[in-house]
Amino acid sequence: LSPDCSFTCHYRCRALVRLDCSGPPRAGDEDDGNEQVLEKDTNVDEPSEWEKTELDQTQVEQRIKEYNSQINSNLFMSLNKDGSYTGFIKVQLKLVRPVSVPATKRVPSLQAGRPHPQGVKRRTSFYLPKGTVKHLHILSHTRASEVIDALLRKFTVIDNPRKFALFERSEKDDQVYLRKLGDEEHPLRLRLLAGPSEKVLSFVLKENETGEVNWDAFTLPELHNFLLILQREEEEHVRRLRHRYARCRQKMQEAL
Repeated sequence: LSPDCSFTCHYRCRALVRLDCSGPPRAGDEDDGNEQVLEKDTNVDEPSEWEKTELDQTQVEQRIKEYNSQINSNLFMSLNKDGSYTGFIKVQLKLVRPVSVPATKRVPSLQAGRPHPQGVKRRTSFYLPKGTVKHLHILSHTRASEVIDALLRKFTVIDNPRKFALFERSEKDDQVYLRKLGDEEHPLRLRLLAGPSEKVLSFVLKENETGEVNWDAFTLPELHNFLLILQREEEEHVRRLRHRYARCRQKMQEAL
């Protein structure tokens, strides 16, 4: 049992696990809670205004010209001869739980003088840094599920893709709205219709928090550790709420 993150494993498996534990959240981490207050999740089945828009070939070509004229970088969109188009999307990774990547080092045998012939399959778990972003060059018919797969490959994450979801993020009237994209939706098409503004539309990769998670895809140790992680998150959330209400109570008493 790790004293920092409460990770639990079998005593024979300790040599196979590597964790980069950041320890309990610090006071400077309060910003995350503030942003969560502003976010409002919407139904994945509720299509956005851009998803309802239909464009013919001429309109697509015109939109691409307008898009390219508004950006200040070389991340242009290009129209292909077959009518499809290519371009870049930027995805912010806002993962609150650790991800697993393969470890390449060989593990020595438990019996001295008898090296393991094939080594032992290992994985390393760590937290992705806050504010991690990745640009992907995709096609207009690239699906949201394929974007998730590509992101996991870029970071060599070996967790099940069903653990993650791609969200559409928008800001309107000082309110942040999040909508989970369906697996068959096309992010580049949404990017073209919304324009290059990140406030109007941006993409975020987060944990899949809906009931659609295939929990059967997880191992028993993973499920057990998810319960421990959820307990930590619940305790931290309660701590933040108590701190917020205590601060409000103090302000009211000072005013009185």
